[in-house]
Amino acid sequence: MQEESREVTRTGQLLAATPMLGDVNFRRTIVLIVEDDPDEGTLGVVLNRPSQIPVHQVLEQWTSLVTGPSVLFHGGPVSPDSALALALPRGDDEPIGWRSLSGSKLMSKVGLVDLGAPPELLADGIASLRVFAGYAGWGAGQLEAEIEVGAWLVLDAVPEDAFAAEPDRLYPSVLRRQGGEMALLSTYPDDPVLN
Repeated sequence: MQEESREVTRTGQLLAATPMLGDVNFRRTIVLIVEDDPDEGTLGVVLNRPSQIPVHQVLEQWTSLVTGPSVLFHGGPVSPDSALALALPRGDDEPIGWRSLSGSKLMSKVGLVDLGAPPELLADGIASLRVFAGYAGWGAGQLEAEIEVGAWLVLDAVPEDAFAAEPDRLYPSVLRRQGGEMALLSTYPDDPVLN
């Protein structure tokens, strides 16, 4: 019997890594899902891993639009030499070169930016921008299997998550706002033996 395919998109939702996830690339990470197709797979970016590389060293033309910290973020282990950017528009109009995540009504204000477009086209229409090197990717059914074994929590996002001023505080902050057992997970030690 063939398994029914999942109809609901997770685009615009967050993934919070649990201690069950053994991959060091994702330890204590918050991932924003930017594309999700049950047949094609899922793509996301890690929101809470800033690098030490200033944006001006790689994409100088975008530096003035970047929301602090003005560094590249490690978006994930796939294609680390590629870059993608998330942006929050200033108003209700969609800037040229910007595409809404559109999976979640709340997160539809966050979108992907075409980094090949001239930054001047977006300058007046963008309130926040963050650039990610690489991304997190899962083949069809792979993420669903990881969620089922408890490696990830699927949570609702708010636009501010993508542009947190203190990205290293995002993991505990997102879990605490969930309340209950998830709030307790935010205090889980890096080494469970120390608990």
